[in-house]
Amino acid sequence: MLDATTRSGGTATVTPRTAATELAVATTAVPVPPTGLARVTRVLLSPWSRLSLLVALLASAATTVVLFQPQQLLTNGWPPQLGGAAAALAYAVAYGLCTVAFVPRPLLNLAAGALFGSQLGLASALAGTVLGSGIAFCLGRVLGQEALRPLLRGKWLKAADGQLSRHGFRTMLAMRLFPGVPFAASNYCAAVSRMGLLPFLLATGLGSIPNTAAYVVAGARASTPTSPAFLIALACIALPGLAGAVVAWRKRHRLRGH
Repeated sequence: MLDATTRSGGTATVTPRTAATELAVATTAVPVPPTGLARVTRVLLSPWSRLSLLVALLASAATTVVLFQPQQLLTNGWPPQLGGAAAALAYAVAYGLCTVAFVPRPLLNLAAGALFGSQLGLASALAGTVLGSGIAFCLGRVLGQEALRPLLRGKWLKAADGQLSRHGFRTMLAMRLFPGVPFAASNYCAAVSRMGLLPFLLATGLGSIPNTAAYVVAGARASTPTSPAFLIALACIALPGLAGAVVAWRKRHRLRGH
């Protein structure tokens, strides 16, 4: 046989196949020390390094917003060289980036209504809402999830994580319909959970329509504060907030019991 070891004159002769096998075993048994580049790459891609990068990016974005003061659009108006659908699209992109930088959505929604009116302002604000939430979700999922999931040890944190992971769409839909949880916080909480991106975006888009529309209409009719449209918009802003507070008060016992 080719794999057998033959003995001739007291000398052991090893076949080529056996020699190759022993050489492979000996080669794999010797650990190869990581190179300097591999060690640096491992450190840079570690969970805590990525989380530090996320914190740095968010801090830089917030600082940029403070310096550029986007609220001046309400007093200075939109640049005259942009108008119509192009201006609404540009505002949607700026809206999304501002939400990532923790700019309050009510202010952005009021500005959308004041700048573009009810219909175009609503379309721009909803597009910016979905865009900003998607950016925040992807950043949190890639840069923060692996480092933050081991820290979910408290009862409230575990309950919220389990709810988002198992019933992500309906939970996020309820969070968007009944304001109370800050927009940016809900984005990053969903990113740390095991909720999927598509259900998150669908729930955000659908659940944000009523509240966003109310603020946009209020911004569009701010010049006539006694008009029926403005008063109805104010009621639509206040009632969901009150309903959300009642639901949260009733759910507190259930969360404590987990």
